[in-house]
Amino acid sequence: MTLATPITVIRGRFLDIQKTVSQAAEIADQVRYLEDGVMITEQGKIRWFGTWNDAQTHLPANVKIEHYPEQLIIPGMIDTHIHFPQTEMVGAYGEQLLSWLNTYTFPTEIQFKDQAYAKEIAQFFVNELLKNGTTTALVFCTVHPESVDALFEAAEQHQMRLIAGKVMMDRHAPEALCDTADSSYEDSKALIEKWHGQGRALYAITPRFAPTSTPEQLEKAGQLKAQFPDVYVHTHLSENKDEIAWVKELFPEQKGYLDVYHHYGLTGQRSVFAHCVHLEDAEWKCMHETDSAIAFCPTSNLFLGSGLFPLNKTWQQQVKVGLGTDVGAGTSFSLLQTVNEAYKVQQLQGDKLSAFESLYHATLGGAKALHLDDKLGNFNLGKEADFVVLNLKPTALQQLRQSRSKSVDDSLFALFTMGDDRNIEATYIYGQKAYSQSETFK
Repeated sequence: MTLATPITVIRGRFLDIQKTVSQAAEIADQVRYLEDGVMITEQGKIRWFGTWNDAQTHLPANVKIEHYPEQLIIPGMIDTHIHFPQTEMVGAYGEQLLSWLNTYTFPTEIQFKDQAYAKEIAQFFVNELLKNGTTTALVFCTVHPESVDALFEAAEQHQMRLIAGKVMMDRHAPEALCDTADSSYEDSKALIEKWHGQGRALYAITPRFAPTSTPEQLEKAGQLKAQFPDVYVHTHLSENKDEIAWVKELFPEQKGYLDVYHHYGLTGQRSVFAHCVHLEDAEWKCMHETDSAIAFCPTSNLFLGSGLFPLNKTWQQQVKVGLGTDVGAGTSFSLLQTVNEAYKVQQLQGDKLSAFESLYHATLGGAKALHLDDKLGNFNLGKEADFVVLNLKPTALQQLRQSRSKSVDDSLFALFTMGDDRNIEATYIYGQKAYSQSETFK
């Protein structure tokens, strides 16, 4: 598959974090802000990046410069945990995790065996990501292989880097949503061979969570991981206290919830565990030693009443972390809104979350959590050219607030506190404009 990528030249105010760090306090030193910068992209990658003055000898002839003098340009935002089949059930009332799954989620997901329906929602979902400035996401599909095909096909139209996989689930769910240990293995293997590394698509082995997989199925998931070591693992962990108690009942021979996944070979540098609100000390240690990552999902943790995630602890324990919107228990596709809630979750625990740390988690830190920080997350040369053009003042209130801003981080903090999809002026994928607020894109 050839990727069509003409040269793009962008001029404007650029903000990114130059390299990954091991402590939050180090982020400020890595912030790069160009008041009048230029980015030249070719074949989807960043070919040149620097100031307008230095750019003069590098500007290609006959290429129109896209100039955003008032806006702020940041790397594309990265969503490390989201469910595309739950798009239509955001804001479903009043349950906690286990009853929410039974009442809302499973009935919704049954519809995705219909290929036409899966395609319609996949299209809507990808457009929503772009509209919200999300350029990469790690995505849950349903148990139906058709849902995976539909999503990757929708992403492929924009040359978008998505990681996704078919849910593996062979117990404790409606019959219409259950596969078997063998069929989940065969279906997943066929999808890996079809999609992993095709264009920018990557595959994730996706057991829903330990309670909905038999030991036989988890063994098969581990077998897939051993066969395809560069494929991802994506599942849920320690979201809710009732869930944790249930896992301990179902797997008494294991030392705890994470140990179930670890036992079956499902931890590692490309393994991402959503939530991790209630990890035990031994589990933090295991996360660090296996280089596994956490997706922190503040809007869903608050919505389902699951608890407050200790973000500071990820720095203390040296565990990779990214942000997840977790739509549909999460209440917004917007990572700006997600950061707004993340800040409040830290406040409730007596901790702080700075604007620059928020930017780090939404971009380069998210890329590191997905083991993609060599490809994504900032404006370093050779990186894939996914970025977002932000309008800092789309509303009268934001305009007033930004007019009083004292610094870049003050402007950024106000954006994260007040921002949503109205702030996304344009989203570029692989150097090409994939969404613009003022233009209609298919």
